[in-house]
Amino acid sequence: MKKLLFTVLFPICVFSQNSLLTEIDTAKADTKVESAFKSLKIVNLESTKLAGKGDFYLVVAHRFDYVNHGFDDFFGIDNANTQIKFVYGFKDWLTVHIARSGFEETIDLGFKYRLVAQEKDGFPFAIVGFNSIAVNAEMKEENYPKMEFENRLTYVTQLLISRKFTEKLSLEIAPSYFHENTLKDILDENNTVISPNPQDNDQFAIGMGGRYKFAKRWSVNMDYAAHLNRASQSIYENPFSIGVDLETGGHVFQMHFTNSRAMHEAGYLGKTAGRWSKGEIAFGFNLVRVF
Repeated sequence: MKKLLFTVLFPICVFSQNSLLTEIDTAKADTKVESAFKSLKIVNLESTKLAGKGDFYLVVAHRFDYVNHGFDDFFGIDNANTQIKFVYGFKDWLTVHIARSGFEETIDLGFKYRLVAQEKDGFPFAIVGFNSIAVNAEMKEENYPKMEFENRLTYVTQLLISRKFTEKLSLEIAPSYFHENTLKDILDENNTVISPNPQDNDQFAIGMGGRYKFAKRWSVNMDYAAHLNRASQSIYENPFSIGVDLETGGHVFQMHFTNSRAMHEAGYLGKTAGRWSKGEIAFGFNLVRVF
């Protein structure tokens, strides 16, 4: 009987010990730094966080109208712009999303992929690529008779570079390029540019953002994007946003103030109309739920 028990238990003990040693070795070999951000976005700007393999996210985002409208629309609350986004982690290094926004009735598809991870006592930054394509469904053929489908498209490419300095502080910079096939506000009925100094279709920006964790579940987040070749007569502004994140289990609830009512990349980079100096500030929130 003792021999039988020894025969049965010995392989189990050896296997358990080997498994434990394997886990310890793996933990020692894991030099990657935990993600610099808790949410997929800082506020408007994409963060270097990716969805885990097989993780499915539902993101419901709202931007209300500008608070300087006063009681006429209850400080902007009567006029909400909503985005519904579905995000899926195909691989630990590859995240894909599809979204629909009320702003210009936009449908956008995006891909975010890790190029380099920040390492402990190693490479000091996380580098992530991001590409998206947006379709402007608001443009009507009766207004633009010669319009083709490609005229609705805007392409965005960003390189997201972040560093987690401490458990509390993370910063990111994001060189950005985006191309608008059509700039509808300076087109006539024949799709001809009528402005003497038109906006280039190829546009460049530098995004900057950060997160500071000031309590166990709370952080303050900020981001800004400087447009580098905006036309002199443009009505648009650089987007600036500030807010707080609340982590609650499987949720991240983001509340913020911003001068951009657009939430997709092509919208907030190129078509932010609000001015902070004039009180053209919108309250907004993102509700992020992972399944």
